[in-house]
Parts: sequence; C-alpha cells; structure tokens
Amino acid sequence: MHKYKWIVIAAVFSFAVSCVGYYETVIRSSDVDVKYKGAFHFFNEGKYRKAAEIFEGLTLTMQGLPQEDTVKYYNALSNYNYGDYVTAESNFSSFLDVFPRSPFAEDAAFLRIKCLYEGTYRYELDQTPTHRAMTVINEFLYENPDSKYAKECRDMLDEFQERLDRKSYESARLYYTMEDYQAAHYALKNVLRENSENRYRNEILYYTALSSYKYALNSVPEKQHERYLTFIDDYYNYIGEYPDSPYRKELDKYYQDALIFTKVTGDVENETLTKKELKAKKKEQRFIEREIRKSEKLMKSVKKESESVDDQMENIESKIDKIEEKLNKNK
Repeated sequence: MHKYKWIVIAAVFSFAVSCVGYYETVIRSSDVDVKYKGAFHFFNEGKYRKAAEIFEGLTLTMQGLPQEDTVKYYNALSNYNYGDYVTAESNFSSFLDVFPRSPFAEDAAFLRIKCLYEGTYRYELDQTPTHRAMTVINEFLYENPDSKYAKECRDMLDEFQERLDRKSYESARLYYTMEDYQAAHYALKNVLRENSENRYRNEILYYTALSSYKYALNSVPEKQHERYLTFIDDYYNYIGEYPDSPYRKELDKYYQDALIFTKVTGDVENETLTKKELKAKKKEQRFIEREIRKSEKLMKSVKKESESVDDQMENIESKIDKIEEKLNKNK
C-alpha cells in the first residue's frame, strides 16, 4: 500500500517538474516558433498567467509579421482571463489602435468594455470609471450597431445609468438625513434639473416636499407663511404625478396643516400675534375644517336617504298603476 502511495507522489512530482521545466525552456528559448507554440499550449491549458508572460515576450519579436495581431490579441486575452483587467484593458486599447480592421477587432473592443465594467465601483464611490465606461460603450454601439454584443452593452449602460441616478438621489437626500432641509430642498430640485428622467423621481419629489415642509415648520414665525406656500407648491407637483402613491396619506396631512396655517396667517397678515394666539387660531381653524367635513358627510348621507325614499315612492306608484290597469280590464 505504501509502495503505491510513493509511486503516485513521485509521478505527480515528476509531472510538476516537467511542466515547470517546459515553461522555463519556452521562456529561455530564442526560437520564435517554440515560444509561439508554448504560449498557446499554456493558454489552452488554462494557465493564462504563464501564457501572458510568453505572449508579452513575443510582441516585439512578432512586429511586422502576419502573426503580430494574433499575439497582441491573445496577450490581452490571457491577462483578461486571469483577472488582470487593468493590463488587459490597456492591451486591448493598444491592439485596437494598431489593428482597427483585424478579425479580432470587435471581440477586442467588447472585451475592453468588459475590463472597464470590472473597474467601476458601487454607487457610493467615485463614478469617474463609470462615465468612462459609458463613453466607450456608446462609441462601440455607434460603430457596431448590429453587433452580437449590442444587447449586453445596452444592459451595461442601463445598469450604469441606474447607478448614476441613485448616486445623485442619495447624495441630495443626505442633506435631509442631516436635517439641513433648505440644502436638501435645493439639492433635490437640482437633481431633476440635471436629469428630469431620473429613475428615483418619485422619491426625489417626495423628499423635496418633505424638505420644504420641515424647513417651513422649523422657521421663525415671520418666514413660515411664505415657506408653507413653497411646500404647498411641492405637494401639488408630487400628487400631480403620483396621485396613488403610498406617500400620499402622509403628505395630505402635512398639506392640511400648511393650508390651515396659511389661511390663519393670511387672515391676520397685518396683525402681530403671539405664539399662543397663533396656536389658538390654528386650533380653531382645524375645528372649523372638521365641522365642515362632518357637515359634508351628513349632507351626503341625507341625500342618499332621500334618493332611496324617492326610489321607494316610484316603486309604490308603479304598483298602484298596475293594480288600476287590472281593475279597469276586469270592468
């Protein structure tokens, strides 16, 4: 048993040594054909780092020869396959500059995009690589509108745009989280000025309204009237676009508060009220609003009952008419 174990270990060791020996032989060889075959041997074996080193050594040797574009392309592809996306992107870019009409050109251009994609960051971080990748993708789609990679490229663009939209939204919303409502209101509005099609438009308009409401709520009394009017404007903007939003109920409550306040302050615009008096006025106005709503409900109820009585009277009259008709026939 131990004998077979040592035989297996020896065989594995011998194979490893032979592989290392072959790699060293290829690297040290000055024969271009040996290097060329060796590079493809390691590439096909999935040993991309070794293949890349050998292809890299061939790039200068192969200049001006028919295999030059093949060597450069597989050098970049080897780097890509073992995950060195920075080197691979640089190699693919260089390849496309020198061989724009090569049979490998379309694949190289797409793989360069994949390298750029791998170099982008999540939305919280710097989006400079994202902008660069989007520029290169748009150039690729312009030059290759019918490419087999077109759909994948558009999917990447869609993902990048969502990432940029979210970064803009979250960056502006941060002011709201910090309770700097004036800055939040300005920043959120600015997001939609720069891109009205932002995918987070619903949330942006919602937080815009919340920011203006809380800014008014926390303002000094003499500034509140004007700032509540700003909130009312933001409120109408929001419900105009999203009348069935789950945020509607919350904003409706704030709207009622703002409406009451602006009515009170509008009625006493030229008077000087203490906070206590203003609070009493607002309470009185709320009571009036509630009574009005109750009256409206009562009127609707009475109207409904009246309509029901009318219907019943019509039914009775109809039955009487039918009975009279039968009596007349019997006579």
